[in-house]
Amino acid sequence: MGKIWQDLRIVFMGTPSFAVASLEALVHAGAHIVGVVTAPDKPAGRGLQLTESAVKTYAIRQELPLLQPEKLKDPAFIDALSAWKADVQVVVAFRMLPELVWSMPRLGTINVHASLLPQYRGAAPINWAIINGETETGVTTFRLKHEIDTGNILLRASVPISPTATAGDLHDLLMVKGADLLLDTLEQLGDGTLEETPQPWIDPSKLHHAPKIGTETCRIDWHQPVNRVYNLIRGLGPYPTAFTQMEGRVLKIFLAEMEEVPPMRLPEPGTYMTNGKTFLKFTALDGYIVVKDLQLEGKKRMGVEEFLRGFRP
Repeated sequence: MGKIWQDLRIVFMGTPSFAVASLEALVHAGAHIVGVVTAPDKPAGRGLQLTESAVKTYAIRQELPLLQPEKLKDPAFIDALSAWKADVQVVVAFRMLPELVWSMPRLGTINVHASLLPQYRGAAPINWAIINGETETGVTTFRLKHEIDTGNILLRASVPISPTATAGDLHDLLMVKGADLLLDTLEQLGDGTLEETPQPWIDPSKLHHAPKIGTETCRIDWHQPVNRVYNLIRGLGPYPTAFTQMEGRVLKIFLAEMEEVPPMRLPEPGTYMTNGKTFLKFTALDGYIVVKDLQLEGKKRMGVEEFLRGFRP
């Protein structure tokens, strides 16, 4: 005998791999998915060939009806979306929706967000939580409303952040956690036990935001304390990646370790040191960043020992 929520007509909206985990969980749980909405194919790579989203790839494999609107207010898209007659829409890592779209289903639209709202509203909550040195984060399901990431909270689940975790590690952890939380949310929605609460007020000075990551955020400032530089590298790894300049070329640092030192006279911040074989490290304000995995402009990504075998300063 099926569960009540499995009778709900669900439209799923998402684009990257983070969203695929939730879509896959719905499919495996026997959800009635009447359609999927994802981003249009976009040029990518050196050849700028049209590339489909991770959600599209999965949806096609599952033979799910698919829409890829350029504009979310396009009358043709609105008509096609309306024809699916969704009871509820699920949004995971997608664009900001106009009210015309998110208010369409009778049970509204549910969003899965990779933070403990109201903290880290925005496009890059996973990155910013690590960059800011947080020790805990999580996932939240909430109802969409006008202002981005401000709707009533449905369910939340927290996870610890390991002191060595990268954004990639945390992404994979929250991706699974979010999918599980989504199923719990829909199950409670179906049986009528789901409660929603307004997001708590937080002093604006203590509210952290998660805007889209720009190039300047990725540039390492070696005059910062070593723990802040280390958190930046972790929070941007493996993408979009922290970078610095080395011998006049861009050096991306994917993985590193932190070496704090007692107060002493350190070389100028940004100075690099190496024995030419096994280690490469840069000076920060109060310690060293020991590089483990890197990519020099024009080269492939590699471990530090492989890099040093071919590096001549």
